[in-house]
Amino acid sequence: MAANVFPFRDARAAPDPVLEAGPVAHGPLPVPLVLDNGSFQVRAGWACPGQDPGPEPRLQFRAVCARGRGGARGGSGPQVGNALGSLEPLRWMLRSPFDRNVPVNLELQELLLDYSFQHLGVSSQGCVDHPIVLTEAVCNPLYSRQMMSELLFECYRIPKVAYGIDSLFSFYHNKPRNSMCSGLIISSGYQCTHILPILEGRLDAKNCKRINLGGSQTAGYLQRLLQLKYPGHLAAITLSRMEEILHEHSYIAENYVEELHKWRCPDYYENNVHKMQLPFSSKLLGSTLTSEEKQERRQQQLRRLQELNARRREEKLQLDQERLDRLLYVQELLEDGQMDQFHKALIELNMDSPEELQSYIQKLSAAVEQAKQKILQAEVNLEVDVVDSKPETPDLEQLEPSLEDVESMNDFDPLFSEETPGVEKPVTTVQPVFNLAAYHQLFVGTERIRAPEIIFQPSLIGEEQAGIAETLQYILDRYPKDIQEMLVQNVFLTGGNTMYPGMKARMEKELLEMRPFQSSFQVQLASNPVLDAWYGARDWALDHLDDNEVWITRKEYEEKGGEYLKEHCASNIYVPIRLPKQASRSSDAQASSKGSAAGGGGAGEQA
Repeated sequence: MAANVFPFRDARAAPDPVLEAGPVAHGPLPVPLVLDNGSFQVRAGWACPGQDPGPEPRLQFRAVCARGRGGARGGSGPQVGNALGSLEPLRWMLRSPFDRNVPVNLELQELLLDYSFQHLGVSSQGCVDHPIVLTEAVCNPLYSRQMMSELLFECYRIPKVAYGIDSLFSFYHNKPRNSMCSGLIISSGYQCTHILPILEGRLDAKNCKRINLGGSQTAGYLQRLLQLKYPGHLAAITLSRMEEILHEHSYIAENYVEELHKWRCPDYYENNVHKMQLPFSSKLLGSTLTSEEKQERRQQQLRRLQELNARRREEKLQLDQERLDRLLYVQELLEDGQMDQFHKALIELNMDSPEELQSYIQKLSAAVEQAKQKILQAEVNLEVDVVDSKPETPDLEQLEPSLEDVESMNDFDPLFSEETPGVEKPVTTVQPVFNLAAYHQLFVGTERIRAPEIIFQPSLIGEEQAGIAETLQYILDRYPKDIQEMLVQNVFLTGGNTMYPGMKARMEKELLEMRPFQSSFQVQLASNPVLDAWYGARDWALDHLDDNEVWITRKEYEEKGGEYLKEHCASNIYVPIRLPKQASRSSDAQASSKGSAAGGGGAGEQA
């Protein structure tokens, strides 16, 4: 492979195996089931107590589903996650239960849960007898939590559930054990970017901020850039390939303007541009063939077509001959006087009279004879074509011009040069060399930094939002200076969209610009920004197995409703909605009738 040329892997998801039955109860409580319900990927696994809590999440799949063809007509049902294989052929059919990062379509959410429970080997009949730890969005709407609780308790009949924020679980996994940490969490995922201030281990929900930009918008922006740059490869520039470029070839520039100036240097461009090789066929087009090769190809196609027609004629002749033999046998029954069998055979042939049978026999005999003649004629023509395949060479004497022809050519003096040409030199036709592989390459240069930059400068794609740095400054300004100093000592980066190389250095540069002179700050990147949310939820479940103050039981759900939430160190803050009481129309009507009655009495008294 040449330098800086990278082929697209076009990885195809392998179907998830159905694992064995889940772990049984260890001690008095069953094993909790941990679900990181992300808008990009769902991660599911067990939180097994003991020294070794188990491997990484047993199940990881894209949070999308597509209904198979003919699903409503008895065909294959909906397919979920890795069962879809490649997403691009089904891109227009994909559906997600999420609007941004909030689940709103509970029918599709049920499909994701069914897929998770089935492939994890949850073998409970009619219910799931395991506690569930489920991640949810920051400041999740009460209606979404109500529908999720209803789905879990009514449909799956789980014993208890605990909700938590994915980025807080990641923070919980990376912080020192048994410590009440404060800090600022910057969580950038597939659909949104959140900045969450943490004060003494609890979320300060009033000062949380959200930016509606993430990996999805970055991939869409990169796709638009490359489609405008290479309009001849529109269909090949797919979202899956853009995600591959983002994950493996993009980075965050520490200083965006200076980095763009570096790319203006031809040497820097040549050394750092990544050439993405699109798949292509090495077969040349027909226009590059010589005339002899074209003629040979036409003759081969003509010969193949003749053989195909001859085969069809023979098959039709055989069928007609068999039917003619059947009709002649029926006619012999009539001549032999076997009337019962003749009438029975006539009914099977769907004919009414012997005259109709005779007419059909004559027509079919003529057709069979005509088909035999065509087959014979085709064989003769094929033999002639094989013998006379070479063109006749004309006599050389006829090619020499006569004296009259030369004299007639002299009449066109102005059109011909009077100079007699010398010895003709052989003309060498230089055919342009066309590199088909280079034509199918995408030169990804400044696009490597332009696409991820939108989370710092949303104006690049026309979004009227503040970037991460401006939002971070806005949140810090809402606190006193002593709390600001405490928060910036632990700036924590998590989420799949923070895995670009240079992300930590860029955040340190932004903080250096916004913080006072010679002030200190600390930026930490999660050990695994993608899976730490699941690891943190597993750690939290193991630490709080016996703590009934953080789990919502089925009895509490039935008493207090689906919006009910128990707070803990990684949860949202419960904010009940208090609607103002409005007077009903009946009470208004009663009040007006009382007022009119009182008015009428006063008038009577005055009278």
